[in-house]
Amino acid sequence: MHLPAQYQAIFATAVFLVTYGIIMSEKVHRTIIAFFGAALVVITGILPPERAVEAIDWNTIGLLTGMMIIVGLTRQTGLFEYLAIKAARLARGSPLAIMAALSGLTAFVSAFLDNVTTVLLIVPITFAIASQLEVSPVPFLIPEILASNIGGTATLIGDPPNIMIGSATGLGFMDFVFNLTPIIVVVHFLTVFCFKLIYRRQLVSRPELMRRITELDERKEIKDPVLLRKCLIVLGVVILGFVVHQYVHLESSVIALSGAALLLLLDRKEPEHALQAVEWPVIFFFVGLFVVVGALEAVGVIEAVARFSLEVTGGAMMPTAMLILWLSAILSAFIDNIPFVATMIPMIQDMGRLGGIMDLNLLWWALSLGACLGGNGTAIGASANVVVIGMMEKRGIRVTFMEYMKVAFPLMLLSIVACTFYLILWNRYHVGWLSLAAVLFGVVLSFIDRLVMRRLQAAAPGRH
Repeated sequence: MHLPAQYQAIFATAVFLVTYGIIMSEKVHRTIIAFFGAALVVITGILPPERAVEAIDWNTIGLLTGMMIIVGLTRQTGLFEYLAIKAARLARGSPLAIMAALSGLTAFVSAFLDNVTTVLLIVPITFAIASQLEVSPVPFLIPEILASNIGGTATLIGDPPNIMIGSATGLGFMDFVFNLTPIIVVVHFLTVFCFKLIYRRQLVSRPELMRRITELDERKEIKDPVLLRKCLIVLGVVILGFVVHQYVHLESSVIALSGAALLLLLDRKEPEHALQAVEWPVIFFFVGLFVVVGALEAVGVIEAVARFSLEVTGGAMMPTAMLILWLSAILSAFIDNIPFVATMIPMIQDMGRLGGIMDLNLLWWALSLGACLGGNGTAIGASANVVVIGMMEKRGIRVTFMEYMKVAFPLMLLSIVACTFYLILWNRYHVGWLSLAAVLFGVVLSFIDRLVMRRLQAAAPGRH
């Protein structure tokens, strides 16, 4: 069955919009509808089978699969529980300090692991700590949700949109670190500071309960010390591989899959238990999505949208970057950022080709910051948000859409405002001293945060 050429663009657009709409409605699992949409564009001849295979970004698929195997084996060791309890102990049992410590740990881990995996590891420990302190877990969990999405923005492997951007553009691990990590450090400190002001009256506990936290033994959480050593060695090698992969001309997927193969070899167990850690629905969702978007590209729809966008912005880089940043942030607060980014990548590439723009890096950083940070805006903006709120509901803790949005959406907008100023400066000065200045600003924010918290505690000495 082959559609006439004049109807292919209409049909491909209809398939994309219906697929996108059903993904948003969550009436059908997103993997099923993405796969069905892919089947339609292949069956109708819009994208022949061989071109459908070419449309799939196998580097993204390989990177996701390899990291899922490594993380699946590492989580069996108890490492992440160890880190969470260690962070709480270092905070000396103070609820406000624990909130900041767990948020910082979540952001750091999310820079290297999938956000959903990170919150699945940190949240159960958070419930236990909140129970020990006899406080609501909500003031811990909402900051952790935002921290997971903020931290995931900092690196190539931290969030699927970044993986997709890096794979499509050739931007490497250190490109993301040099250009995005500085502003992410600032956004994280700014967000935690705001949360301390928002939740300072709720995060209060008795001294004897705080002492219980300091008496916990994080070493008891390590379940398999031998496997832990192997995982840490492989993780170190893989991260080193990401740092140098541009210079040794190896794809990031090759690094991740090689690391996974090495860890499976060192583990010396049947591979079934490790392969179960791979989220196959996510992998096949990406496969289907790449084919659906590939069909749009093949029939010229994405090029047409790119031309229109260039007309709106006049082809000027900064207005285009601002349009991408804010559009990405607002839309990603309400829709899945993965299909959005999958659609934007070829559009930005076409904008560069049509406008004769050789260096598109400013637009890529705008897309990454907007899509990743925008997910913090609502309860459905990112997978980590949905997972954590679902875990709360299972424990009888209800956070409504509007309750979450009242706290998170203003903080998301604040982060995008900070990114706006950063991108304006980046466009003028690029990296170098600007990156150093951003990190130093984050340190200054941390100092101000401690000073303000001490004064608040001094103003209410009877609170503890």
